[in-house]
Amino acid sequence: RAMKNARKTQTNEDFLLDRRTAVPAVIGEPSDFLIISGLSGAARDIGYLTEEAPNTYLLGGAMGAAASMGLGLALAQPERRVLIVSGDGEFLMNVSSLTTIGHMRPPNLAMLCIDNGRYGETGNQESHTYRTADLAAIAHGSGIDTTLTVRSEDQFEQAARVLRSASGPAFVVLRVNDGAPADYARNFDAVETKANFRRALLAGY
Repeated sequence: RAMKNARKTQTNEDFLLDRRTAVPAVIGEPSDFLIISGLSGAARDIGYLTEEAPNTYLLGGAMGAAASMGLGLALAQPERRVLIVSGDGEFLMNVSSLTTIGHMRPPNLAMLCIDNGRYGETGNQESHTYRTADLAAIAHGSGIDTTLTVRSEDQFEQAARVLRSASGPAFVVLRVNDGAPADYARNFDAVETKANFRRALLAGY
């Protein structure tokens, strides 16, 4: 007989961290990775942290694509550690990429979900993670064995280790409040940013 499991509804107490301090603390030295960021807040977080260094590629206008691009990059660059940084709305939009990542299992791929329970790109409406959806559980159910949900500062060090050293793909959810991301005016010239990233990659950045 099927059994129903009690499901915890999220509350404001699950979203307390300030992304402007939590994201840098968890990522640490960004040059350790090839970074693909999602759009909107995630792009501003990473742009501010790295000043758009050549090892980072910030998406714009391609919601949900970061996971697919990061997977392709990890498969093409097996000697490099690849980090996808994206928001909860984007991961919810492209859950199928998590299942593909769980199937392909690239050992050099890590994902950081900056989860504020909001769709920041379209008006800050509540996303499904604000109430019921658990992206870490979805990732684990997709075949991604190493998952972690960070709700407090004392978990930052553990999260940083997972992003760097987990064997197989890793998925870290960083629960943050709905405060604004870092104030960063990014470069929206897609041709220039793609060329910069490609040149740096080919040069062994």
